[in-house]
Amino acid sequence: MSDSVDGPTGAWRLIGEEARPGPMQMALDEIAAETAASGGPRTVRVYQWDPGCLSLGYHQDPETVDWAACDEQGIDVTRRQTGGGGIYHDTYGDISYSITAPAAEFPSELLAAYHLLCEPVLDAFERMGVDADFVDHEADSIYTPACYLRGLHPAHDIVANGRKISGNAQYRRKDAVIQHGSLTYSSATDLHLSTFVDPPDAATFDQRVTSIAEQSETTRREAVDALETALAEWSGATDGSWTESELQKAENRVAERYAADEWVRRDPSDR
Repeated sequence: MSDSVDGPTGAWRLIGEEARPGPMQMALDEIAAETAASGGPRTVRVYQWDPGCLSLGYHQDPETVDWAACDEQGIDVTRRQTGGGGIYHDTYGDISYSITAPAAEFPSELLAAYHLLCEPVLDAFERMGVDADFVDHEADSIYTPACYLRGLHPAHDIVANGRKISGNAQYRRKDAVIQHGSLTYSSATDLHLSTFVDPPDAATFDQRVTSIAEQSETTRREAVDALETALAEWSGATDGSWTESELQKAENRVAERYAADEWVRRDPSDR
């Protein structure tokens, strides 16, 4: 498919919000991509991290993590396939989504792909009554280890009233494109910062980051419904579920990668 693509094609399924541990959520994104690449359904889904989880960027130095604080607070740590800094996904305050489909069905140019795949995210914010859009100019990094405090980029950072409310990232694997991202429903600022070594203060974080709850009167359930509806309408998806085979593959991938110290704690220079 050319870079003049207008939208998704083929058979799509919507998997509504499921609460699972972070390593399993990352494995399911990868398995969904393999399903789509092998001729199975494309997937749009919404998901919740339970327990709360710090997801590290692919190249992030594990020395930036306060491992003791994460352990004391029962916070999981995993590593994403996408780049950037770490994100603390609070079980209540974070609403995550992913879109997986054959790579040939989407633009190969990164900016065009981001803007196409973020269409349902912006639609969801509009349904919530949140005035959100891509940041219109780059902004300097405040604290590199934390994704939400890194420099803002017009390709994939979404802001409301000038403050970040959603981060989105893509990677391509086995002939599939995977975009996943987080929408901040409410900011667990202190918990978020506690997962890092030598973080800035809470006021600095709150000056950069906002939330759906701060920008509207939308309940969390309403926000999830808005995102699921926007994803389904954008893709033409019908309600679906994981197969037993996919779930077993994901469990295996968790053990091999997303919960394995060799993957999560490895120095990025060794990759």
